[in-house]
Amino acid sequence: MKSVLVIGLGRFGRHLSEKMLELGNQVMVVDVNAKLIEDLPEIYTDSSIGDCTNEGVIASLGVKDFDLCFVTIGENFESSLVITSLLKKHGAKYVCTKANRTIQEEFLYKIGADEVVYPEKEIGYRMAYRYNARNVFDYVPLAGEYSIYEIPIARSWENKTVAELQILRKHRINIVAVKRGDEIRPLFSADFIFLAGDHIIAVGREADINKIASKA
Repeated sequence: MKSVLVIGLGRFGRHLSEKMLELGNQVMVVDVNAKLIEDLPEIYTDSSIGDCTNEGVIASLGVKDFDLCFVTIGENFESSLVITSLLKKHGAKYVCTKANRTIQEEFLYKIGADEVVYPEKEIGYRMAYRYNARNVFDYVPLAGEYSIYEIPIARSWENKTVAELQILRKHRINIVAVKRGDEIRPLFSADFIFLAGDHIIAVGREADINKIASKA
């Protein structure tokens, strides 16, 4: 369980804080809009009305006691910059800030943000890859040239084991799990037998993944 501070209750901040609560974390939410705070459902047990561009408000929150601080005010970039800077000034351990443009992302890193998220850009890239590539059902970029993919198995893999196929040596991918129907099974045995309809969750390079996906 982590202690989490979410500043800004727009759509992104609301979804983020709700999921963090659902996952069992302690979450405090802050917004300058009193109505947004007053209308929160009962699952929110720790909330505050305040303008976090005011240093006194940031100081009163005890930000150094939170494991994660999220600044989800993407629409007002000036406020986002000020709040991010104040959080770091007052000892926040890890600050993740939302950006709406690449130039914002660059400035936020310069003033000390530990991580900057650009949801529209990330979702756009993911969708473009998913719908451009044949038989790719999901895609998560990693550092460098590797990414995580969900793809169907090649037809020639059906009813064969991992050991028989020598997947890592022949195909240069690392299978993390197998998706069979709605169930995801971690792949930890060389004698696992692939069945028709199986999908794999694999880490690899685009060219290597596409060779397998094209044979599904």
